[in-house]
Amino acid sequence: MSARKRASMSEMPSATSPAPGLASPRANPRRMSLTPELVALCYREEVDPGLNARWTPMEDEDYRALALDLDAQSGGAPLWVFAYGSLIWKPEFCSVESRRATAYGWHRAFSLKIDRWRGSREAPGLMMALERGGRCDGVIYRLPDDDRIAQIERLLRRELSSRETISTVRWMPVRTPEGPVNVLGFWLGSTGHDAVSRLPLEEVAGILARACGHVGSCAEYLYNTVLHLEAVGIRDRNLWRLQALVADEIRKLHGAHSAPQTLSGEAKAALDATPVVKISGEKARDPV
Repeated sequence: MSARKRASMSEMPSATSPAPGLASPRANPRRMSLTPELVALCYREEVDPGLNARWTPMEDEDYRALALDLDAQSGGAPLWVFAYGSLIWKPEFCSVESRRATAYGWHRAFSLKIDRWRGSREAPGLMMALERGGRCDGVIYRLPDDDRIAQIERLLRRELSSRETISTVRWMPVRTPEGPVNVLGFWLGSTGHDAVSRLPLEEVAGILARACGHVGSCAEYLYNTVLHLEAVGIRDRNLWRLQALVADEIRKLHGAHSAPQTLSGEAKAALDATPVVKISGEKARDPV
């Protein structure tokens, strides 16, 4: 590996080192098996294939109309968004407050098959969504009142690319240390044959270790999610087991001592992203 590559890898966040200004939520933090070096092995250049022809693309007026409708449904109350995956570390909308929150009756799972973004037609990937049952610990963000429509629209443009996925947006109750809150969240919804609910973790690991699209790999997505959940005091036992399985799968695919590939600019930026800070809430605890 070149000196430049080694320097790049050394700048990536560590699973055992919190971001500056954020004390570790664990007295004895565990070291992740999935490392930036292993994540880098999964990266490859991919061309954006565009939206699959079976989906109906969202137009500007669709995003605007849905944003206005959701704002009206809020009844003028503060509008909160529930983040349980990449929205924690890459929200792409502005917020004025954040809190730890728990959604009861829901759990995060890799249950959406994708052939774009972090997957391809040749090697489809999986993204997380909320499924029924269990408990999901995450973070909620409050949107600014004076620019709420625009921020809702930014959120929708990030999460939705087709009219068929509008059903994945829903209101749900969560509990916070400050009391119950009704929030916007994204669940599995009626996404048809793209939903692959309740796959064994070993099967999920094999998919995540191989999938990469034009914005990055599924291994990178998993790495960042586990790391940033840990940074805000959340440890998801299934994701911790999954990251170890993915690490093992990558070693099998590439060999334990393979030289990592060069990260894309976006992948590097995501891995270097500063974990969320100043989250009000409780210390880490294992989800049920």
